[in-house]
Amino acid sequence: MEKVSILHLITAAKNASPFDVNMAFDAGFDKIMPYTHVEMHEVAGLVQDAIFSRGPSGVKRESIFIGGRDIDVAMDMLSEAKKAMVPPFEVSVFADPSGAFTTAAGMMAKVEKHLAKNFGGDLSGRRVSVFGATGPVGGCAAVIAAKYGATVQMVSHRNIADAQAKADAYNARYGVNIIVVDGASDAAKIEVLKNTEIALCTAAAGVQVLSLGQMAQAKHLKVVADVNAVPPAGAEGVDVFADGTAIAGINAFGIGALAIGNVKYKTQHNLLKLMLDAEHKHYLDFLSAFEMARKSLLA
Repeated sequence: MEKVSILHLITAAKNASPFDVNMAFDAGFDKIMPYTHVEMHEVAGLVQDAIFSRGPSGVKRESIFIGGRDIDVAMDMLSEAKKAMVPPFEVSVFADPSGAFTTAAGMMAKVEKHLAKNFGGDLSGRRVSVFGATGPVGGCAAVIAAKYGATVQMVSHRNIADAQAKADAYNARYGVNIIVVDGASDAAKIEVLKNTEIALCTAAAGVQVLSLGQMAQAKHLKVVADVNAVPPAGAEGVDVFADGTAIAGINAFGIGALAIGNVKYKTQHNLLKLMLDAEHKHYLDFLSAFEMARKSLLA
């Protein structure tokens, strides 16, 4: 009889995310076991307890999901989990803290799709500005855009030193060249937008970072994407249902939170299902999520 499939959910946070638990069950896992308040030095031990306890046939029915809140911690845990494997005792590992990896992937896949549809080409060579970039979704989106050839700037709303520290860390870890610019005032945002083709709004829920008046002065603006589903919109004039919809009064197309969320959901679902593949092992991060999001838009 085939053994049940088990997803071991590891998080440094106080609680495992009910969203991730539901997604795992819907993807086909039989059992989900959460481990909370996990510290970095504990990851290898948890992984090896899991892989050595079921034998070669049972280990084929196990996977590990890494949640939490911090994208750097999640990436480090993914690395620790991978190093702890002892082939043939090896399982797939998928990191998606706070859903940030799959949300950023969904947003960037949608941006790429509407760039190609309305302007031709992809992210390569585009000028991207990320508003709210010090958060997990903004940080991942910035790195994805940079890795795929865009010129990326993180826009600081408060403390430019904090944003610069984030950018320096991303540049060192991922081999990119993200810069930081000031966006603390309306005038500063207008200056940022003057040379922006793609504006990504990833600030906290209910915070509007771009107005129609500001965007109207951005002559090169092509796409505005907003992950905020809580009124007011992060970008004025971008409805949550917008899916490449022309923004009134400006020459750009908007992508709203629910259009992005639909791709995020499909991406996470498909990556979880991928881990149920008994014959192949996968180590999945936000770049893996972006490739899966692209595929989901072709299906």
